[in-house]
Amino acid sequence: MNISEDNNRIIIHGIKDFHPDHTFDNGQCFRWSKEADGSYTGVAFGKVVNINYFNGDVIINNASLKDFDEHWKNYLDLERDYSVIKKTLAKNDPQMMKAISFGHGMRILCQEKWETLISFIISQNNNIPRIKKCIESLCTNHGSYIGEYKGKIYYGFPKMDDLAQMDAGDLSLCRLGYRANYIIKAARQVALDGGKTLNSLDTAAPEKAHEYLLSLTGVGPKVANCIMLFSMRKYNSFPLDVWIKRVMNQIYSIDVGNVKRMQNYAGKHFGEYCGIAQQYLFFYAREISKVSDQDQRKA
Repeated sequence: MNISEDNNRIIIHGIKDFHPDHTFDNGQCFRWSKEADGSYTGVAFGKVVNINYFNGDVIINNASLKDFDEHWKNYLDLERDYSVIKKTLAKNDPQMMKAISFGHGMRILCQEKWETLISFIISQNNNIPRIKKCIESLCTNHGSYIGEYKGKIYYGFPKMDDLAQMDAGDLSLCRLGYRANYIIKAARQVALDGGKTLNSLDTAAPEKAHEYLLSLTGVGPKVANCIMLFSMRKYNSFPLDVWIKRVMNQIYSIDVGNVKRMQNYAGKHFGEYCGIAQQYLFFYAREISKVSDQDQRKA
């Protein structure tokens, strides 16, 4: 990996299979905002960075080489060869090949487990713009001040110990609805051992990780699979939401209500990369929906 550092900016040269839209706007993360130049500014690990991609170079602004080694290299999954994964998934599957072409620059982020847990509790029965607003409000009202970047003030994600000491009413400004109670209870459960169990799940067997997550208030099978996929690199997780059920029905002719068959099909058909396949399908389904909506408005 060829890397250069210049004026609080890191440039990783010669990176293939990366596109900011496909990575930061595909439902796996909620604290990244698109800028006018196509770059994305976001918060993770208590730091604010701006990320862009140009002519094969990933450009990370407001970061040092030390930050890259400690956080962003792993977070962006830059050492993985996604061309091999795409070739494997698309083999003998023209529909998956089409889905991959829509989201060819997608990479699965390796996010902080605590933030991912709470973010996907908030995501239930919610749309992405509103999820982002809820999370930003939670951070602004209850997170620690990070600093200012390009005229905007940023806050970190609230700590589990802080939320564990609150009650649902303390989160009223965040407009979380019934999810506020889930968040407080989950925070108290995770904080019992200081988050040790949660933070050790990346090395646990998928079944054990899934079992622990389901024991937390507000976490069902879909949310548990999202947490495992987006923060623990358990790529055999296959979250099923409305978008995926719809596209699995349309492409693979599986009844939208037959969750078990979808899970079994994904495991057999996509194998160890079924979670990555899910993200290609998710992005594809959303993009097709946008095109359809635009066509209807023109009609």
